[in-house]
Amino acid sequence: MTRRRIVVGAAVLCGLVAAAGGAAGLAVSRERADTVARAMTGGDPERAPDLIRRYGCAGCHTIPGIPGADGQVGPSLDGLRRRVYVGGVALNRPDDLVWWIVDPQAFSPRSAMPATGIAEAEARDVAAYLYAR
Repeated sequence: MTRRRIVVGAAVLCGLVAAAGGAAGLAVSRERADTVARAMTGGDPERAPDLIRRYGCAGCHTIPGIPGADGQVGPSLDGLRRRVYVGGVALNRPDDLVWWIVDPQAFSPRSAMPATGIAEAEARDVAAYLYAR
């Protein structure tokens, strides 16, 4: 058996094991993502859904896991953790994301994203949620 077949076979086996885990596998994955996001941002992703609605994020952005967050003004925030930049100008690092949420004009004075009045601690919660999803 060639090395390629072994690697492909292992990948298929891992995929089958993951699929067999079903909801339990997803729960562990979500828990791990939340733990990593908390460590990165110092925020709590569980507090974010209320903040996202309160500060109007859901009106402009599509945000996974937030009912009614289907805005089309700004970009979808699905998969934000995999992007290189935030707002096209700030590197996608936890502190930069937090400050982008708090004061986007500090990064880009002509940004269409408004300053919402969100506090830094609340922005950390929102950043943790976005990195966890």
